Amino acid sequence: MKFDSLIKAAALGIAATLVTAAPSSAQSLSIMEGVVSTPLQVSMNRAVVVEADNPFAELSIANPGIADISTLSDRTIYILGKAPGRTTLTLLGPDGRLITNVEIHVTPDIAEFKERLRQILPGEPIEVRTANDGIVLSGVVSSITKLDRALDLANRYAPDRVSNLMVVGGTQQVMLKVRFAEVQRRVIKDLSSGLNLVQAGTDAVVSGAAGSGALVAGTNIGTPASTVLNLDATAVGQLATGFEIGSVAFGVLLEALEQKSLVRTLAEPNLTALSGQEASFLAGGEYPIPVSDGDGGVTIEYKPFGVQLSFIPRVVDGHRINLELNAAVSSIDIGTSVTNSGFEVNAFTRRETKTTVEMLDGQSFAVAGLLEDDFNDAVAQVPWLGDIPILGALFRSSSYERNQSELVIIVTPHLVTPTRGEALALPTDRVRIPTEGELFLFGQTARPAGAPRSGAAAEVAKQDFTGSYGYVME
Repeated sequence: MKFDSLIKAAALGIAATLVTAAPSSAQSLSIMEGVVSTPLQVSMNRAVVVEADNPFAELSIANPGIADISTLSDRTIYILGKAPGRTTLTLLGPDGRLITNVEIHVTPDIAEFKERLRQILPGEPIEVRTANDGIVLSGVVSSITKLDRALDLANRYAPDRVSNLMVVGGTQQVMLKVRFAEVQRRVIKDLSSGLNLVQAGTDAVVSGAAGSGALVAGTNIGTPASTVLNLDATAVGQLATGFEIGSVAFGVLLEALEQKSLVRTLAEPNLTALSGQEASFLAGGEYPIPVSDGDGGVTIEYKPFGVQLSFIPRVVDGHRINLELNAAVSSIDIGTSVTNSGFEVNAFTRRETKTTVEMLDGQSFAVAGLLEDDFNDAVAQVPWLGDIPILGALFRSSSYERNQSELVIIVTPHLVTPTRGEALALPTDRVRIPTEGELFLFGQTARPAGAPRSGAAAEVAKQDFTGSYGYVME
């Protein structure tokens, strides 16, 4: 008896030491005789002490790999969680009668994870649960950045066993306002000349020409030895004169041309998308391109051109927006073409940018800028004669060409929420078809009708076609 008492005392001492080392979350469960107990939660590598109201003589565990048990007395049981899972503890009385069955649920220890989560993300209502051997996160977080941080921390405690049920609160729809501004300027200057010598009474002609300025006998000069010049009626900037020296008639043609052109292109597409989803926009058209199918036939493929925009917005933290942007401006180049399967196909000029930027709600960023300056000049002349001072200009042709273009793309994101339908207005809402009297008697092509008098839609209705119109943001 003394030996048995010594063993029991030693076991009680060991149990007291283990229970003291266990955290405050260690559970104890009172088992009533004849009643099936509720499930007992045990953290992995943690222990709980179970007490029975009546003494038991025998106990067993269904799966020792999940939980380990030992008796501390005829009324007390020490249970240690070993692996995630569920098992059953059975208690038998001295007469072999079943006292009760206790369902033991061993879960991963997430107490430390919860503490670290509160330290890293204070104020975020994230709920942490266990599922088998994994972790389940749920709740509403304030931003996608904090959601990613919570997932990264959970993966350190349960690698590849984290279920994400969290959602991001707040405004998650982004309207992107993009401004495409392009200016093209072209300057061309040409100076060319031509000289004809015709001997009277003969058809002998001596011609000198450079560039586009030219005199041809019988065409620009009516008859030999005549000073009457027949110029091209479609020519611009031509000056011709003729004179005779003895029996020789001279015809001189000077051609000077200067061209200037200016093109201004401006597009302001507005596009709204949900955070993390892609949106695209095209204002232009599609150009048909014939393509051989390899069997002798020809199929048509269409290539889009115009102002193209696609972007993926991500609301990362509060009012901070991350934009993955792809924008392009393209047009048909009528000066360059190729022939394919008997069809003449024009080339395209294309300016494209692909980038990722981050900014706050309402801020603007110039994501792309292109300044292009092309210069070209050329001189063509009759050998030796074109080098003569002053008179050499009659045998020389000079051309000068300069092309300048500048393209700027500016983006401005806005966090937006839906509004009432009556607060929106279209450009067509403020005009109506005129009556015959209004059209023929007063020359009115359209008149305002039914325009709202107050609210955001009224501000749109007050605008004229000569100004900007579309979205109104308050």
